[in-house]
Amino acid sequence: MEEPKDKLSRRKFLGNAIAVGAIGTLGVNGLITACSDNKKTRVTLPVPLDSAPDGPVLKAGLIGCGGRGAGAAVEDFLNAGPNLEITALGDLFQDKIDNTKKKLKEQKNVDVPDENCFLGFDAFEKVIDSGVDVVLLATPPVFRPQHFEAAIKAKKHVFMEKPVAVDPVGIRSIMATGKKAESLGLCVVAGTQRRHQRHYLKTYEKVLNGEIGEIVAANCYWNGGKLWHVNRKEGWTDMEWMIRNWVNWLWLSGDHIVEQHVHNIDVINWFTGKHPVKAVGFGSRQRRITGDQYDNFSIDFVYDDDVHIHSMCRQINDCANSVSEYIRGTDGYLTSNSRNSKIFNPDGTLKFEYPYPENEEGEETNKVKIGPYVQEHIDLVTAIRTNQPINEAENVAVSNMTAIMGRISAYTGKEVTWEEMMNSDLSLGPKQYTLGPMDLTPDIPIPGSAPKES
Repeated sequence: MEEPKDKLSRRKFLGNAIAVGAIGTLGVNGLITACSDNKKTRVTLPVPLDSAPDGPVLKAGLIGCGGRGAGAAVEDFLNAGPNLEITALGDLFQDKIDNTKKKLKEQKNVDVPDENCFLGFDAFEKVIDSGVDVVLLATPPVFRPQHFEAAIKAKKHVFMEKPVAVDPVGIRSIMATGKKAESLGLCVVAGTQRRHQRHYLKTYEKVLNGEIGEIVAANCYWNGGKLWHVNRKEGWTDMEWMIRNWVNWLWLSGDHIVEQHVHNIDVINWFTGKHPVKAVGFGSRQRRITGDQYDNFSIDFVYDDDVHIHSMCRQINDCANSVSEYIRGTDGYLTSNSRNSKIFNPDGTLKFEYPYPENEEGEETNKVKIGPYVQEHIDLVTAIRTNQPINEAENVAVSNMTAIMGRISAYTGKEVTWEEMMNSDLSLGPKQYTLGPMDLTPDIPIPGSAPKES
């Protein structure tokens, strides 16, 4: 049946809705413009802004002063536009606060007074109550649902790093709080920065306009080397060591399929406009010597219409690496990674490659003026100052839940459905947080049952 010429298809409608959540207002009225050329309706996304518009001072408080938090505050938020300030810091550890204060002073000549630096598990409440307009959430993800809920309850705009939870209970909390933020007209941007990356946005626009036809299959990868770990120091309690070493513990990070590979999974959900209905996967622990996580996963995600997406991630040194996506359509296919995106005809000939700007010598620079980490904050500040709210809570939560579904299937060896995830009471982590003793014995999941002796 031919698609009506005066309407967008259901796929394009879903895509447009996701685009609105992906890139905010960008200072224009109406993100999507549909232009009829008497043949088909086309979708055009506006070019992202290089800087947020001027406006009254926006004060931001940072909760979680590790490397990503310091980067979000010093390198990203403060570079997003004029009249932006970091006025409060919160963390569990004094050395993290001190390091971020030092970076702010050295790189931006910003002094955060000691009375606005808060320490402890309740530091998030004190940052939120310190008179800030925006809260930047960058702690280990297990804490994100609680911190997000508190920020929205206090009517603060939010930037929150991915992932946003480690379990289904946390994901549903994020979704509910996101709806509350929407009702209050608050802006929420998540750290799934590919939705703010210029070559991904241009490629997404082309997919919406049918450049590869209907999506029929895809692959996504985050195969890389070992991530970091922290050796224990004298005087650290069990809890302190676990939190400082958080990317190696399930209850703190969600495992690397959730903590890291969620970026690539999010691209697939974004471009398809859907989430999977079920998953079957496997994984193992081959080389990891810290924590309690796997170091590799392979998941078959099944979307509706029986579209299969293969997800693969690995953190093992000296192996074949790829951090990328491949999406196959009825009329071609695309490849994408953090550097570029390309669209190909069915016969493999190049159809489109993102046109990076040229330098003074006329050579392609292979980079854009504004990177996606800063662009996230430009889009957030723009949405706030133009009073055209952006809310990415639902998008990031859905992709986060997709990754959790894959993890649980690999851990158990069972088929896991989206409905089961949305009704699961799984909640990781301790009921109360204190810097005391913890059980450090790794409990490595083993799927299936052991073979019986003959």
